[in-house]
Amino acid sequence: MQSWLPFFVIITALAVVLQMVILALMYVQFRQMNERMTRIASDFHARVSPILSRLQVLVEDAQPRIAGMISDAAEITYLARSQAQKVDRVFTEAADRLRVQLIHADHILTGVLESIEETGSKVRRTLLSPVQQASAFIKGVKTGLEFFRSRRRPQERSSETQDEELFI
Repeated sequence: MQSWLPFFVIITALAVVLQMVILALMYVQFRQMNERMTRIASDFHARVSPILSRLQVLVEDAQPRIAGMISDAAEITYLARSQAQKVDRVFTEAADRLRVQLIHADHILTGVLESIEETGSKVRRTLLSPVQQASAFIKGVKTGLEFFRSRRRPQERSSETQDEELFI
């Protein structure tokens, strides 16, 4: 067993050396990769930094305008809402007034039509009744005159009719 001991010690030493070489290579690779990443980050930063600064300037310039537009939009919305409420109020009041006026006009027209009907009835009673009475009176007088005429004429007629009867 002692003979194997130096052999294992040598193998262990070789494994440790091999691990050390691998670790050293990994360290070198990581360092190179770190330098590349640093260069890429620097290039990226160099390229993006002017864009970001321009963008920041644009945002700073546009921010008051955007804030003003938002403020104006809020004010326009408020004014539009208040105007819509006013228009609604005006139309509601106008509709109510129109309804009241229509009711009033209906009452007036109903009263006028009732007055016209009543006046027509009174005119019929006042004018037509006397006219009918006058007409009846005239017819009575006419009938009376015809009656008196017919009394006189029948005698004259009777002689004429007698002459005519004799003639036939």
